[in-house]
Amino acid sequence: MSHAEDGGEAASPFAGERAPLPPRADLYTAAVLLAFGILVLVLSIGMPTFVEQSHTGLTAPGIVPGFYGIVIAALSILLGLRAVQRGALHKAMHGPEMASGDGTRLLVAAVLGTIYAGGLVGRLPFSLASAVFVFAFTTAFEWENGPHGRARRIIEAALIGIGTGIAVMLVFENVFLVRLP
Repeated sequence: MSHAEDGGEAASPFAGERAPLPPRADLYTAAVLLAFGILVLVLSIGMPTFVEQSHTGLTAPGIVPGFYGIVIAALSILLGLRAVQRGALHKAMHGPEMASGDGTRLLVAAVLGTIYAGGLVGRLPFSLASAVFVFAFTTAFEWENGPHGRARRIIEAALIGIGTGIAVMLVFENVFLVRLP
């Protein structure tokens, strides 16, 4: 009998990868993200448009957050539909709603996101803050894979962080035509 057949996690070709979350967990996540996306959209609509200064609504500061809110809401609806298709509404759900350690991972992600948004952004150049955040986030979640290959994973996290910082700068300055602080 394989490990997956006796109730364990399914074998994965990728080290550290786990079986998908139960459908009900995806449904809860979809509900929270839908509420968040709608909130972002509503708050962005309430932002000033500066039409009187630029004669166009396309320069409003709420355009990008509003777009993000719409995308988050739309993707959360897709996630919810997928969860329902996978049986999230069935009463007989088997298995734990969250695997052990998921609460800790969620807390780590929330703390890192808060440090990024509340501590790094505005104190460091935006692209550097994004690079530091991506490096810290990637390192934190790769650390638990053990000491074997850790140095390589930290170097990869640094390269991903640097690449993200450069990409953020290029996209904002060349696509959105916004100078970053």
